[in-house]
Amino acid sequence: MTEGAAFRAGDLPEELTAAEAGMWQAFRSGSPYDLRSGDASVDDPHGGHPWGPERSVRARIVAWVLLDGPPALAGRVSSLKLAGVQITGTLDLAGGTIVPYMELRGCRFEQEILLPEAHLTTLRLVDCSVPRLEAARVHTEGDLHLPRCRFHNGVRLTDAHIGTDLLLNQAVVYRDRRGRSITADGMTVGQDLQAEMLESHGELSLRGAKVGVSLSLRGARLNNPYTRLALNAPQMTVERTLYLTPAGLGNPLLTSGTTPARGTRVQRFECRGGIRLDDGRFGDAVDLEQARFVLDEDHELSLRRVQTPELRFLCERPERGKVTLSGARVVNLVDRWASWPGLGDLHMGGFGYENLVPQDAFPLARRLEWVAAATAEYNPEPYERLAAVLRSSGEDEDAREVLLAKQRRRRETLPLAAKLWGYAQDWTVAYGYRPGRAAVWMAVLWAAASIALSHASHPPVNKDAHPPWNPSLLALDLLLPVIDLGQAGQWQLSGGWQWLSAVVILLGWILATTVAAGATRLLRRG
Repeated sequence: MTEGAAFRAGDLPEELTAAEAGMWQAFRSGSPYDLRSGDASVDDPHGGHPWGPERSVRARIVAWVLLDGPPALAGRVSSLKLAGVQITGTLDLAGGTIVPYMELRGCRFEQEILLPEAHLTTLRLVDCSVPRLEAARVHTEGDLHLPRCRFHNGVRLTDAHIGTDLLLNQAVVYRDRRGRSITADGMTVGQDLQAEMLESHGELSLRGAKVGVSLSLRGARLNNPYTRLALNAPQMTVERTLYLTPAGLGNPLLTSGTTPARGTRVQRFECRGGIRLDDGRFGDAVDLEQARFVLDEDHELSLRRVQTPELRFLCERPERGKVTLSGARVVNLVDRWASWPGLGDLHMGGFGYENLVPQDAFPLARRLEWVAAATAEYNPEPYERLAAVLRSSGEDEDAREVLLAKQRRRRETLPLAAKLWGYAQDWTVAYGYRPGRAAVWMAVLWAAASIALSHASHPPVNKDAHPPWNPSLLALDLLLPVIDLGQAGQWQLSGGWQWLSAVVILLGWILATTVAAGATRLLRRG
C-alpha cells in the first residue's frame, strides 16, 4: 500500500511497527500517546536506561504524520501528543508547513531536529533529550515551548519568528562546535521570552533580537569558560523589562515571572563570563537585583549606549572585570554603594541619568567615590552630571560639594604654579562654591591687621593736613584693593610695619582675585 493510498483511506500503512501504528491512530483522534513505564528512573529521558523498539518510532514516520498524515476521525482534531517515546533518525521538517498541534513530553531524540524555515502553529517539547535543535528562520503562529529540555549540541533560532511566547525555563543547553549554546541573532518573539533557571554552557547569543513584552532570565546560570562572552546581546530590543534577578525555589518552582516573596528560598542569576548589552533598548527597566557576575580581568559587564527608563543596579559587586556604562541613557538610576566596582573598573563617560534612587546608605561622600572610581583620568563630565541631577532634585548644597570635588580633582592634573593657585582658591573661597568663607577671611585679616597697626609708629606724611589716625580704617584701606578710604599713603610706616602693610596689601589682592574668580565661575554656571 502506498503512502498516498493510506492517506486517502485512513488505513494503517503496512510498514508501521506496533509503536508507530499506535502513534498513527492516536494522531487521528488527537489523543495522547504515552509509552512511559511508570518507573521514574526508566522513564527519565536524560538517564542511561535504554529504551527498546517497543518505545521507538522512526523520525521519518513522525514527519509523514505531521506533513501528510491521515485525516482526523469524525468529530476529532488531529494532533501529535507523545510521551515517553524515542524518535530514531533525524526529524527533518525543514521548509515544511506543519498544521497539527505538536506536543512531546519526556521523549528522546536519537539525532537532531531540523526545522529551518518551517511554519508551525504551536510546538511544545517538554523535558526532552535532543542532540541539537536547528531552527533558523522558523515561523510559529503560537508558542515555542522548550522547558526542561536538554540540548547537547546547541540550539539555533537565528532570525526565527515566534508568534507569542518562547519558553526555555529550566532548559540545559550545551555549546555547539562554534562555542554557542543558543544562537538566536535577529529573532523576534511576539510576547515573552522566558528562560528562567536556564543552564547555558557556552555563549548565549541574542544579537539584534526583539522581544514584544519581557525577557526573563530569573535564576539562570550562564557559564562560558571558552570565550569572553556568556551573554552576547547587542542592539537587543525588549518592550518591557529585562530581568537578571532571582527565581524562587519551591514546589513547584516559582518561575511565574514575578519577584519571589520575602523569605522564599531563591536561586540568583549568575553569569560566569562577560555580558554585552550594548545599544539595547528596554521599554521599562533593566533589573540586576542580586545578580552575580563572575568575571575575569578581561571581561566586561557592558551597557554601552543602553537606553531604558530605569536601571536597577543592585547586583553583587564584581570582584574582577569592568562595568561599562559609557553613553548609556536612563531616567532613574536605582543603585547601592556595595554594587559598584572600585577604581579603574568602572567606566561611565557620557552616562546620562535624571534621577538617583539609592537603596540602603549611599551618602554624598560615597557618591563622590563612585564618580572618582569611574574617572581614572580627570574627566569633568561625570561630576557635572551628578551635580545637575542633585540640583534638579533640590539638593543645591550637595551639588556645590560635587562641583568643588571636581575642581579639586582637576587641580591634581595642573602644573605646580597653577596647583598652588588652586590651593589658594580652595582655602579662601572654595573655588567660589563657598562665598561666605571670603567674609570670614576678610574679617580675620582685618582684625589681625587692626590690632597690629594700633601699636605702630605712624608719623604723618603731611604734618599740616592729615586725617585722624585710625588703625582699623587703615587696615581696611590696605586690605581692599582699588577702594580708597583716605588712610593708605597718609602715614609713614617703617621697618617691620612697612613689611606688614605690604603683606596685608598682597593678601587683599589674592583674596579679591580669588573672590572674583569664584564669582565668575558662579555666574558662568548660572
